[in-house]
Amino acid sequence: MINLNSLDLATNMFIGPVPHNLPSCRQLKYLSLARNNFIGQVPESFKEFHSLSYLSFSNSSLHNLSSALQVLQQCKNLTTLVLTLNFRHETLPDDPNLVFENLKVLVIANCRLQGSIPQWLRNVPALQLLDLSWNHLSGTIPPWFGGYRYLFYLDLSNNSFIGEIPKSLTELQSLINGNISLEEPSPDFPFFLKRNESARGLQYNQVWSFPPTLELSHNFLSGPIWPEFGNLRNLHVLDLKFNKLSGPIPGNLSRMTSLEKLDLSYNNLSGTVPSSLESLSFLSSFSVAYNQLYGKIPSGGQFQTFPSSSFEGNKLCSDHWISCQEGNNSDEDDQKESPKSSGMNKYFVQGMVPGIIFGTVSSVLFINLYFKDLIPKFLSKWQNR
Repeated sequence: MINLNSLDLATNMFIGPVPHNLPSCRQLKYLSLARNNFIGQVPESFKEFHSLSYLSFSNSSLHNLSSALQVLQQCKNLTTLVLTLNFRHETLPDDPNLVFENLKVLVIANCRLQGSIPQWLRNVPALQLLDLSWNHLSGTIPPWFGGYRYLFYLDLSNNSFIGEIPKSLTELQSLINGNISLEEPSPDFPFFLKRNESARGLQYNQVWSFPPTLELSHNFLSGPIWPEFGNLRNLHVLDLKFNKLSGPIPGNLSRMTSLEKLDLSYNNLSGTVPSSLESLSFLSSFSVAYNQLYGKIPSGGQFQTFPSSSFEGNKLCSDHWISCQEGNNSDEDDQKESPKSSGMNKYFVQGMVPGIIFGTVSSVLFINLYFKDLIPKFLSKWQNR
């Protein structure tokens, strides 16, 4: 097996520690051990994998992430590393000495990791795809993320990040004018990540088919949506739902001419939905539900195809589901409650209260006088039965 180039042991029922003698296959470039029951740590011997470019341990029960990264950084040709569903509840290590010079794809998702985004990720200059979703990471998203020259897919969703979205993310060169492609893994190798679908319903099973994406949903991010996001002409998916973003929806987002999915729902956005978004001809999934938006929904372009659920939870209107005339009338009715009418209602209530009290007291006295002799007689008759 010295000349073995590819080894796929995924989706079996292997148990026990990871075999330490696998690096004896010196020509091995592709190794998938995903979806088994391996336990323990990544063997020290794995640092001898000099030809290995693709490695997946996804969905096992490995521990000691810090040791795993220290070993695997010795694999100098490693370009794809998938560690999803391992190292549960550990802390994402912040070892400044970690360096992955050629790594293009790093997936450490759904591990329930604690900690913050580590500085050593700056030592991964070739990074194109980073997925740290479904962890318990906190702190802010560092501004140096915008310095990645080749990054086109970033998923930090379902964490606890706070603060503003770094404006530097609007400067990612691969999303502005770069050529997005991955040479590894080869087209013969399926990419075992999670099931992922684009806005058009296409399933992305291989890494080079993943749409250019900024996925920051389900965090605690605040502040504005930067108008400079409009510079990202190559971006296909922008998902910012379930955060605490505020301010208007920038009209400049219409410059993201490749955008297929835009989800801004469940934030604190205000103002109107810019009519300039009608020009996004590839937009097939859109939602601004549950914000503080008002006014008329654009009716041109792809907006004719979006369901009413994309806009609910706002004071929005359209010719299709809530007429703007009807919405305006309800607003006017709310405004008719002037200070003068409020004052009249106040005096009316003040006049009613004494009358209610007097009537209640009188009724109680009357009942008491009328029934004071009747009740004892009734009880005596009941006892004699």
